[in-house]
Amino acid sequence: LKIGDDCPREVVDTALSTTFGIVGYSRSFSAPKELEAIHEAAREAIGEGPFAEGKGSFKVISRRADKSFPLTSYQLDVELAKTVHEVHPDLTVDVKNPDLVLYCEIRDKAYLYTTQKKGLGGLPVGSAGKGLLLLSGGLDSPVAGFLAAKRGVKMDCLYFHAYPYTSDEALEKVKTLASLIAPYLQGTRLWVAHFTEAQLQIKRTALENETTLMFRAAMMTLANRHSEWTGSQCIITGEALSQVASQTLEGLSFSDSFSEQLVLRPLIGMDKQEIMDLARKIGTYETSILPYEDCCVLFSPKHPLTRPDKAVATEHYNTMGIEPFIEEALSNLEVFHFNELGEIIEENRPTPNRLF
Repeated sequence: LKIGDDCPREVVDTALSTTFGIVGYSRSFSAPKELEAIHEAAREAIGEGPFAEGKGSFKVISRRADKSFPLTSYQLDVELAKTVHEVHPDLTVDVKNPDLVLYCEIRDKAYLYTTQKKGLGGLPVGSAGKGLLLLSGGLDSPVAGFLAAKRGVKMDCLYFHAYPYTSDEALEKVKTLASLIAPYLQGTRLWVAHFTEAQLQIKRTALENETTLMFRAAMMTLANRHSEWTGSQCIITGEALSQVASQTLEGLSFSDSFSEQLVLRPLIGMDKQEIMDLARKIGTYETSILPYEDCCVLFSPKHPLTRPDKAVATEHYNTMGIEPFIEEALSNLEVFHFNELGEIIEENRPTPNRLF
């Protein structure tokens, strides 16, 4: 990958460090396949980064894809080791366990670089298809999106907003979370479903201990229709087995029954501490713990039903008259477009005939 001199190095480093499908990367210096030019490129490579301090031990590793190059790999190692000693005389050679490594690859040109930075690995985003992430303001869903993206899923995000029971600050928090994970997703769209009336209808008509289950069923119904419209092949959630009362096998099975799409739960076997650690790593933790509650928390019953009978619960759901409220929410979605840097580049409110 050739980078222009006018591109700041920190921008390049950020882009490479947030791109799935890259195992490792390093700044390299190219030179014609002539020994003196290779020596000069080596001086540049060891003049910065970990070599710059000139302390510790080192090793040279040369590889020749072009076997017509006149020196063997070992001979080139020896030549470049001399250059390292000229520039950093205090460095010692250690071929078994070096502190520093200078690499030289002979291809169409000579390429020299030092110790690689570790990339994210995984698969390129989009290589596995497209999904819809149910994004809330909590710790779990941004991490779930990160892990799904690592396996090659390109995704939009969907957030359920219940103003005025949830504040504008809660929405801003979710927008911030979307901006923080957007670089890993190679850009994304955040869809905002205004869900207040649907939740109030559930609150009016559902048994108190079933309200959380009914909220999730309604959300899954809306998400399923939205994913079909946007061409998503799966729905991604931040649920982990037995983490909260609604995330039992019976509860998850009930909510799954309201989606014709595949439901992915990347966190299903993770402990909360593991999720928190990964949230810190990807930079979403501090935003996720801000004290702005989402709609599920505010409408939660004191004693939620944890092991519903699917047939009975489905019958109860079908009597609540929730369908018009889901249609209304779908017809009034807002959308925010985020680029690969996490910046909002467009926002709008679709009209109903753009959805159906």
